[in-house]
Amino acid sequence: MTESSPGQTELPLGSAERPLWVAVVGSGPSGFYAVDALFKAEGRTVHCDVFDRLPTPFGLVRGGVAPDHQKIKSVIAAYERTAAHPRFRFFGHVRLGRDVTVEQLRSIYDCVIYAFGNESDRKMGVEGEELRGVHSATAFVGWYNGHPDFQDESFDLDSARRVAVIGNGNVAMDVTRILAKRPAALEETDIAGAALDALAESKVEEILLLGRRGPAQAAFSPKEIQEVCAVEGCDTVVEPADVDLDPISRDWLEKDAPPAATKNLDILVEQSKRGEGTHDRKVRCRFLVSPVSFGGEAGRVTSIRLEHGRLEADAHGTPRARGTGEFTDEPVDLVFKAIGYRGVPIAGVPFDEDWGIVPNVGGRVVKERGSEEPTPGEYVVGWAKRGPTGLIGTNNADSKATVASLLEDIAVRHAAPLPAGHEHRIEALLEENGVEFVTYDDWKRLDAYEVERGKEKGKAREKVTSVEEMVAIVRRLRVAARG
Repeated sequence: MTESSPGQTELPLGSAERPLWVAVVGSGPSGFYAVDALFKAEGRTVHCDVFDRLPTPFGLVRGGVAPDHQKIKSVIAAYERTAAHPRFRFFGHVRLGRDVTVEQLRSIYDCVIYAFGNESDRKMGVEGEELRGVHSATAFVGWYNGHPDFQDESFDLDSARRVAVIGNGNVAMDVTRILAKRPAALEETDIAGAALDALAESKVEEILLLGRRGPAQAAFSPKEIQEVCAVEGCDTVVEPADVDLDPISRDWLEKDAPPAATKNLDILVEQSKRGEGTHDRKVRCRFLVSPVSFGGEAGRVTSIRLEHGRLEADAHGTPRARGTGEFTDEPVDLVFKAIGYRGVPIAGVPFDEDWGIVPNVGGRVVKERGSEEPTPGEYVVGWAKRGPTGLIGTNNADSKATVASLLEDIAVRHAAPLPAGHEHRIEALLEENGVEFVTYDDWKRLDAYEVERGKEKGKAREKVTSVEEMVAIVRRLRVAARG
């Protein structure tokens, strides 16, 4: 937004007489935490308009949290309180770079905060990765959560019997748990209807959970591995030899390891005592193995080659996995790569190809990594800022830190009074651009529609999984609300 030089008509930016106007691009946890921090800024009057490319808010809480984790999704109640603020607005079904440009946002708002997360997946870069049957966990998670981007995916669950899940983080745990559970355990959740139907036809009998690091260094949380071990009708098998600690790990646990590492190991050791179990479905935990290639026939994956590893201490005593040159081939029918998310470039927004994030210094956007000169008025939060690390709550402190930088920057700024009708400029622009945007009231009606449809099926909600259908329903409900 254009400012004039200091003069008699200028007002402190963020004052009641000249409110601060902020555009937040992305309505996931980091975006909502940033808005909340702005509204709570002492002595500041702030208007926040939140944009999302989907008609629905809440980002990965809606589209990434597993359907059997309904309690985690209750965090949405906090975001709803933020959305109830009189200076909050939501503009869904608006894609930055397509429906509105960065330049257009900057002409209307004093500041722009990028909160669009990481929308793609990391690649392994190994032979055979493009074979049919090799999928990203990103796609699978989006599919069973009803995310519109992934509803055309197909996973051949009705023919696969042996599945490999690559990774030892919480996403790998979610994928493993959903594959291992009986559909009856999911039918009251908000899982996508098509996914529930496909899982009901699943022939999966064995899931190989493959971790590059040792059992003590696994990235999953104690709660997540406990849930996998507790899946009804499925045995989680841990070989005793795999949890017989090496000296490097033992020393690390005693000195530097986080408390969760010891808890994880205790859980795995206890599980190893239970042997093979008695159920048809098995989850087999493997550690210190790294996929180096995939084999296939007729363009479809049939095997995975694993290099065995060993742990070596780095200069700080931290155990690191190193390949041994010993390999094993395992037959598989499906593969899910849970090795992390990655950001995607958006027109007009700086992007670091190596790190897959918006380059920044403390949340202030810079043109490229290594630069210390921020782009005035542009900020970033969440995974777009730091990469795909941490839990939902991690974004709260992260967003607060960026907002603190923003408030520090505007503390000495003054601006001319806003012209009459300024609050309607973005609406007029979107309408001029032919964008049928979705408001928060629209979303609440769609939300009620999904919940009611879910009740009819005995589910927490039945999600609408097509953007076109969402917009059509919103349009119809909007007309009905007007009488």
